[in-house]
Amino acid sequence: MPEILTQHGLLSLFLLSFCASTLLPLGSEWLLVALLLEGHFPLTTVLVASLGNSLGAITSYLIGRGGSRWLIEKLLRIDNRAQQKAERWFKTYGHWALLFSWLPLVGDPLCLVAGSLKHRFDSFILLVSLGKTARYSLVAFLTLTGRQLL
Repeated sequence: MPEILTQHGLLSLFLLSFCASTLLPLGSEWLLVALLLEGHFPLTTVLVASLGNSLGAITSYLIGRGGSRWLIEKLLRIDNRAQQKAERWFKTYGHWALLFSWLPLVGDPLCLVAGSLKHRFDSFILLVSLGKTARYSLVAFLTLTGRQLL
């Protein structure tokens, strides 16, 4: 399976990053690392992963804004407990919590809660995209630095 994904390069990275931020409980960082080690241009690779992951977060936001319980619980697999935890984060840290939408377990529910609380869409996109791009940039930096040390 990994070979299939690396053969399709940036398209696979975009799709995996999108799905990892919405539907599937998996990570996309491993494919980013694999593509960088194969020689893909770092800036393009980071931007593709960030765009896919951010669009996935926007999907969660939109589902939170107008989605049904079925979409939230069955499609996104975000239970009531996770939603309540994300809502506490959001109320405690305000919209700045969206910078951490890349975190496992709390990230997807944060995006969903932002939508259900009708948080401003422009602020949502800015903060989520910044957080996700910073995460992928750090992974790329560590990968390329580590490769140079070998």
